[in-house]
Amino acid sequence: MIRAFDAVSLPLLRWLDPEDAHRLAVQGLKLLPPARPRDDDPKLAVRAFGLNFPNPIGMAAGFDKHGEVADAVLRLGFGFVEIGTVTPKPQAGNPRPRLFRLERDEAIINRFGFNSEGAEVVLRRLAARAHLGGIVGVNIGANKDSVDRNADYVKLIETFAPVAGYFTVNVSSPNTPGLRNLQQASALDELLARVIDARERVRKNAGDSPILLKIAPDLSLAELDDVVHIARSRRADGMIVTNTTIGRPSTLRERNRAKEGGGLSGRPLYRLSTRMVAETYVRAEGAFPLVGAGGIDSGGGALTKIRAGASLIQLYSALVYKGLGLVEEIKKDLSSTLLRTGRDQLSEIVGADAATITAEDWPVI
Repeated sequence: MIRAFDAVSLPLLRWLDPEDAHRLAVQGLKLLPPARPRDDDPKLAVRAFGLNFPNPIGMAAGFDKHGEVADAVLRLGFGFVEIGTVTPKPQAGNPRPRLFRLERDEAIINRFGFNSEGAEVVLRRLAARAHLGGIVGVNIGANKDSVDRNADYVKLIETFAPVAGYFTVNVSSPNTPGLRNLQQASALDELLARVIDARERVRKNAGDSPILLKIAPDLSLAELDDVVHIARSRRADGMIVTNTTIGRPSTLRERNRAKEGGGLSGRPLYRLSTRMVAETYVRAEGAFPLVGAGGIDSGGGALTKIRAGASLIQLYSALVYKGLGLVEEIKKDLSSTLLRTGRDQLSEIVGADAATITAEDWPVI
C-alpha cells in the first residue's frame, strides 16, 4: 500500500510549493485508516535511554511540528517519532517562503524559525493519545522574543513530562537568532543544569523523561569537546547528531537555490553528519547512546551511521525524494545485514567503524 501511495503522491507533492506540500502530507496522514504495522524483526529492537524501541528508525523533528499525526507516523513503520520543535507560546516563525527544495541535490533548505502552535495546544494533542503507547519524543525550543530562554526550556520540561517519551533540547537550529550560542560551554552548562533539575523535580509525578541534546554539525572539534564533556558531567541521557548545517558545499548543483538562508539538510549533509556522529561517539566513551541524523537515504547509509556510533537514526528530508517506502527498505537491509553477518542485535555493530571514520580526511562542506 505504501509503495502505491508513494507512486501517486510523490509526483503530486513535488508540483506544489514545498510548505504547501508538507501541510498536505500531514493532512493526508490524518485521513489514513488505522492499521497495525507489520511486526518488526526482533533483531532490530533497540534499548536506549531506558526505552525499548521496536526498530531504530525515527521520524525526525520538523515533520510533525505540532503533534498532529504522531500515531499515523508510527503506523507507517517508524520505531519512534519526534514532534516539534514546540515553544512555550505560539509563534508564527519566519515569513514565507521559508522551505526550499534543491531537487538535483536531493536536499532541503529551511528557515522556519520555530513556527509553533504553542505548548498548550500541543499538550492537549499528546495527552489525548497518551494511552496508545509508542515512543513520542518532544523537541523543545525557546520563543524568539523570550527574555529568559533557559526558563522556556524548563517550562516545557515541566509541561510535557507526563506525556513525552523523551525530550530533545534543541539549541542547534540556525533559524532563531542567537540560539546556537546556547551550545557554548558556560551557557550550555547552565541550561542543562536547569533542564535536568526540572526533570528531577517532576519525576515523582510524571515518571522518567530522558533528556537528549541536539547539536549542530558546524561545531569545531574543540567546541564538540566542551559539549560532550558538559553533557556527560550533567548526566544527559543522550545526544542527537546532527541538526541542519549553515554550510553550502561547493558540489551543490542547485546554485541559485543554495543561496537561500537557513539550514541545509538531506544528502549533502550525510558525510559531515556521519563524521560528527563518529567524533561524538569516541568522546562519549559509552556514557550515553547517540541518535544519528542527517542525509540518510538508504539501508547502506543507515548502516554506516550505526557503525559510526548511532544506536538510533532519524529520517526526514530523504522521504521527500524517496517516499515512505524508504522506512521498510532500510529495515529490510538492516535485517539482511544482521542475518548475513551472524549478529543477533544492532547493538553489536554500533560504533564499529568510529575510530576509522575519525582518522579520515575531514568532509568538505
